[in-house]
Amino acid sequence: MAKIFMYRGKTAEDLQKMSLSELLPLLPARTRRSLKRGSTTAQKALFKKIKAAKAGKYKKQIKTHCRDAWIVPEMFGLQIGVHNGKEFIPLDITPEMIGHALGDFILPTRDVKHAAPGIGATRGSKAVSVK
Repeated sequence: MAKIFMYRGKTAEDLQKMSLSELLPLLPARTRRSLKRGSTTAQKALFKKIKAAKAGKYKKQIKTHCRDAWIVPEMFGLQIGVHNGKEFIPLDITPEMIGHALGDFILPTRDVKHAAPGIGATRGSKAVSVK
């Protein structure tokens, strides 16, 4: 038997039926306060695209630079391309992500992997340790 997703006693279907004012008391404090203050213009544009995609009017992948947008139940089931500073990384929104920001799941940096020095390197940087 598959485990049913519950968020503070509510199923994903219940969360999608709720209005934003009913959802706010369930969210963590930082998310709740940020959503109460209102959205930025970039966040409003993102939510407009999300509503159009849910209605079937927006066929392309939703792409955004707005890494600080909070994940709300309207986004469940969508794939959003979040910019990491270089490219758009696709992110599948699941109910477990509610209350987090989009940027929490897309890292802007990678691990540094150094290689051998290139052409024109100075004498000091050519000395590579034997280890």
